[in-house]
Amino acid sequence: MNLFLLNILLAVSWAGLTGEFNLLGLGIGFVVGFLALWMVQPLFENRGGSYFLRVFRVLKLIVLFHWELIISSVSVAWDVLTPRHRARPGIICVPLKAKGEAEVLLVTNLISLTPGTLSLDVTEDCNTLVIHAMFADDPEAIAAQIENGMEKWVREALA
Repeated sequence: MNLFLLNILLAVSWAGLTGEFNLLGLGIGFVVGFLALWMVQPLFENRGGSYFLRVFRVLKLIVLFHWELIISSVSVAWDVLTPRHRARPGIICVPLKAKGEAEVLLVTNLISLTPGTLSLDVTEDCNTLVIHAMFADDPEAIAAQIENGMEKWVREALA
């Protein structure tokens, strides 16, 4: 059985047994089920390690995206509220290392959700992403920041 489905089944069972069949109860059940599956990991013949690593990488992506969201929100708000505007908008082509449509889609959506950047287009071969950046003073630095930040985290999470 797939470990993720088993973890979901454990979460639903936990919520049913505790009588807390809501989002919080399911979340706590998911964490308890994850910990229980992690403790019995040697029983899964090396299949369990990739599941636990993937869950860690997805959680890392969520936390780091929220950190980027906070930093960029503060940066945009500061630029809007202060009299000295340092915004130099521009359109930048960013080469992508992401393979597959799911990775490219997640990268473009996360970039569009971050204040100050907007995904405009992706080439047909999915190798280049065209973005509009509010602070486009150094296009190479922005491309490197996306490649070593969000795109890297997405590739790790979906690997």
